[in-house]
Amino acid sequence: MADSESAPVRRLGALEPLRERTFRTIWSASLLANFGQLTLGVGAAWEMTRLTSSAGMVALVQSAMMLPLMLVSVPAGAIADMFDRRKIAIAGLCFAMICAIALTMLAMAGLTTPWVILAFCSLIGGGVALYGPAWQASVREQVSPEILPAAVALGAVSYNLARSFGPALGGLIVAMAGAKAAFGVNAILYAPLLLAFFFWNRVQLPGRFSPERLDRAIVSGARYAIHSPPIRIVVIRSFAFGVSGSAMGALTPLIARDLLHGNASTYGLLLGSMGVGAVVGALMISWIRERLKAEPAVQFCAVLTGAMTVATGLSHNIALTCLAMVGMGAAWMALVSLLNVGVQLSAPRWVTARALAWFQAGLTGGMALGAWMWGYLAGAWLGIGGALVASGIAIVVMLLIGLVLPMPGVSEAETEMVDIGNDPEVGLAITHRSGPIIIEVDYWVDPAEARNFYDVALKLQSVRKRNGGFDWSIARDLEVPELWTERFHCPTWGDYLRQRNRMTQSDVDLQAKADSFHATGMTGKRVRRRLERPIGSVRWRAETPDPRDMPISIYAP
Repeated sequence: MADSESAPVRRLGALEPLRERTFRTIWSASLLANFGQLTLGVGAAWEMTRLTSSAGMVALVQSAMMLPLMLVSVPAGAIADMFDRRKIAIAGLCFAMICAIALTMLAMAGLTTPWVILAFCSLIGGGVALYGPAWQASVREQVSPEILPAAVALGAVSYNLARSFGPALGGLIVAMAGAKAAFGVNAILYAPLLLAFFFWNRVQLPGRFSPERLDRAIVSGARYAIHSPPIRIVVIRSFAFGVSGSAMGALTPLIARDLLHGNASTYGLLLGSMGVGAVVGALMISWIRERLKAEPAVQFCAVLTGAMTVATGLSHNIALTCLAMVGMGAAWMALVSLLNVGVQLSAPRWVTARALAWFQAGLTGGMALGAWMWGYLAGAWLGIGGALVASGIAIVVMLLIGLVLPMPGVSEAETEMVDIGNDPEVGLAITHRSGPIIIEVDYWVDPAEARNFYDVALKLQSVRKRNGGFDWSIARDLEVPELWTERFHCPTWGDYLRQRNRMTQSDVDLQAKADSFHATGMTGKRVRRRLERPIGSVRWRAETPDPRDMPISIYAP
């Protein structure tokens, strides 16, 4: 399978996914929900400027909304891969809506304080974090594979189309009716998206196995992200860009108040300018991917983001600041969309939501940390303008990570699932909970090919670990140098069956390459599967045979 960056790209319109009815309905409803979410952000941030003069507290509004996305996204991704993604999305939206209603009632009663606002922003963010991975992972169920990148970009367009006019209207709402009205609008506008998911007639494909336990599902997702180079690289770089590039979003209320000496409407205008640029950036994703490879595209977007952030920090003119924010919004959204598409195209179906959750956790965790850091530096050392200039420089400096961890190319073989056949036959009466299971595979290798085989085996190590294997090793027999034995274990028999079921085409190709070193003349069982500490398989009744005479190894083809 050729690398997607060198393969011919079918030219499809950026709006092509909207031809799909389900995607169009959910996308339209998400536009309203995103408008409500942005109205919440405007109301909370501006209310915070009224309640306190601390730049750090104002910046913490963004941290409060982003931190739950980091903390909740990982278990939310595991839950979305384990259960019906439609139901998980509904649960997250219901929780966010209930919390938004509660905040509105507190605001109407005049009971809001800085810490109350931060607490409810975090709670609402937690509901959105539960919803997010389920929605993003379900996009590939609503559109055909060839328009998936455009659909992912349109997901970003939904948010930024709302941001292009939402903050301005949000600022107007706050100016005319106060923050409580903004909180109420946020609560109401979750309803259309909730109904869209409720009436989605999703086809739930039955799985071959029962869902994993939540803790094991989280561990499986983490191990896949760690041992899959494309996912690992994207998560690391997302965190780095989140930390360095979060100053603009965190300090925008203070840019409006202190650098431009404006009011809530000025704040809304600035966010609207950034949103307009972000819509343009998201719509250009297909065009960028057709013309640039992954790493040059990321470099271009990062440099433009940094330059526009510096320009915003140096400007005291509202027209120039708005222009810089348009450029920053376009470049930042293109950058984030490129990273998102990279994850979507690199993760197989069984772990898509978890991979997206780690991406989201990396990005939002970096933004939460960066918002606090830039807010502190702005208040204590650098001032608003100085913090923005430092942030812009940091964004460009973060490109040095690309020298060590360049953006990877992806191919369909890395995500195309392969059915490798029936489950192995066993001689013991075991269940899916039986374990641990030890797996050993023998290879008879020509000593002249030992180095080449060893290099392939090390690549096989990553496959075993990211699909669920533990304690992998490769050993060479001291008496018979031709004999090599690969060994790893899985916690239970069910985990081992899931590991076999997670093979992609690239995994199968790599196994075939390792098998090609095995001498063709050698016969006998090559694969041994053993139940470790098999006390559960031993019978102690007197009429049964002596358990010491019972084999504990399972030999299967």
